[in-house]
Amino acid sequence: MAGFKTHITTSSMLGVGYAGAGVAMGFSLESSIIAGGLCGVAGMLPDIDSDSGIPLRETMGFAAAVVPMLMLDRLQQLGFTYEQLVLATGGLYLFIRFGVSKLIAKYTVHRGMFHSIPAALIFAGLAFLICGCSDLQLRYFKSGAVLLGVMSHLVLDEIYAIEWARGRWRLKKSFGTAMKLWGKNGWANISAWGKLAIVVLLILGEPMVMEQYGEITPLAIQHDGWNNNHRDDTAADNRPNQGYGPIPSGETALPSPAPPPVDRNARRFWQPVRE
Repeated sequence: MAGFKTHITTSSMLGVGYAGAGVAMGFSLESSIIAGGLCGVAGMLPDIDSDSGIPLRETMGFAAAVVPMLMLDRLQQLGFTYEQLVLATGGLYLFIRFGVSKLIAKYTVHRGMFHSIPAALIFAGLAFLICGCSDLQLRYFKSGAVLLGVMSHLVLDEIYAIEWARGRWRLKKSFGTAMKLWGKNGWANISAWGKLAIVVLLILGEPMVMEQYGEITPLAIQHDGWNNNHRDDTAADNRPNQGYGPIPSGETALPSPAPPPVDRNARRFWQPVRE
């Protein structure tokens, strides 16, 4: 498999090209440089489960410093004061630098599901959620940088798993362990795909995503149906009489509303996401 220096050099070179492409596409120089840096660092992400600990230490140190800054827009949208921003970003730094790194070191094995296509998609999705800027295309651009960096790592590992020996090409035992959809551990597969499903749902629930694609996304259309049913039920509940108690003279009882076609628990889940 490729070494640490090979991975970081390759992803950094790709990051330089990605930043240049961003400028050519009309993104600002600053945003393009940030995306290029994310691509470079993302080349280390699959190896954060490495036994050597160098990728984990370097990646977690970078993430602990950068993630709180990328989340400033989101925290400000939540109405955080200056003091709250300082406490929140400081807490995020400590949590990522020491909490997340300890969990990864304890519960992961090298060449597990961190070396997989679902993991690459999870990293890209998390980058999209963390970068809470108001420009949706810029968020796509930055998450694409992370995906490119992770995929460069997986492709290099597969290339280095092929060697020329004794006059013929030979596949090493590690071939096929990087660009995979699932591994040998069933619980690890369930965990990885479950996390990917959660990330996808969070992205679909993003107000900016639903605002742009809500009219054409089937899931968003279903959300609208749930919301309409919820509003109809609320309006019916606010009527002066629903058939319970005495009926004032001169009025007739209104029929009870028909049972909603969608389970109320589902509507309670999606209503705040939609709002």
